[in-house]
Amino acid sequence: MAIEKVRAYFREQGMEERIREFDTSSATVDLAAAALGCEPQRIAKSLAFMADGHALLVVTAGDAKIDNSKYKAQFRTKARMLSPQEAETLTGHAVGGVCPFAVPKDVDIYLDVSLKRFETVFPACGSSSSAIELTIAELERYSGYIEWVDVCKGY
Repeated sequence: MAIEKVRAYFREQGMEERIREFDTSSATVDLAAAALGCEPQRIAKSLAFMADGHALLVVTAGDAKIDNSKYKAQFRTKARMLSPQEAETLTGHAVGGVCPFAVPKDVDIYLDVSLKRFETVFPACGSSSSAIELTIAELERYSGYIEWVDVCKGY
């Protein structure tokens, strides 16, 4: 189960106890915000795309939407989200629990600047009923991100 991989990853970091699991689904931004009792924009959603034959994740604020022209300028290809089956196969996490932790090494991870508005954000932890609160510096450290990008609108 993907959450167990994420648990093991955060156990190595001495942070496993910070993972929160819920009795209800946190698979969408609104469900996660309700489960956590926070504003939806503070949910760090991980969007999975295909680019140059491999998966990439863009972690954005909960209220941000991908801007296709910005995405194309950044990644030199049209934004093509992975199907639920592709997401699970290529990232190791099912849709609703996709996160930038404990993913295969060939998955590139980018953080969108829409997240920089917050002191802390809540990414999922590999299941559709989990999250962890991280500072932006912690998100940078534990996500293994390549770089900050500006590929969103609407926030």
